Amino acid sequence: MFLRKDDMVEVIAGDDKGTRGKVLRVLRAQNKVVVEGVNRVYRHLKPSRRNPQGGRLSKEMPVDASNVALIHPATNKPTRVGVRYLPDGSKELYAKGNAKKNVPEARIRLLSKPDSKYAKK
Repeated sequence: MFLRKDDMVEVIAGDDKGTRGKVLRVLRAQNKVVVEGVNRVYRHLKPSRRNPQGGRLSKEMPVDASNVALIHPATNKPTRVGVRYLPDGSKELYAKGNAKKNVPEARIRLLSKPDSKYAKK
């Protein structure tokens, strides 16, 4: 899963299909993400000392990571992503739609610093 907190994503399946939002939390063990404004549910609160009024609290619930697509910053469209090593040995996240070698607009972000183990000789 190549999603991080604060990434912009679009929901590609489910009730909220087509909705864009920011990733608030990533749950790697469950392969889920919490996206702002997506999969909202009501939590019914019983009146208590802390909350004498009671009522309904609306909150976001996790969505499976396979149901969201990362928004490419350059094209502002949802895209499939992959990982590749560059000739200097650094690792990058790239958009698969623009997968031509070393096209600058294909890069989404650098994942690691150059490492001599992965550099092309």
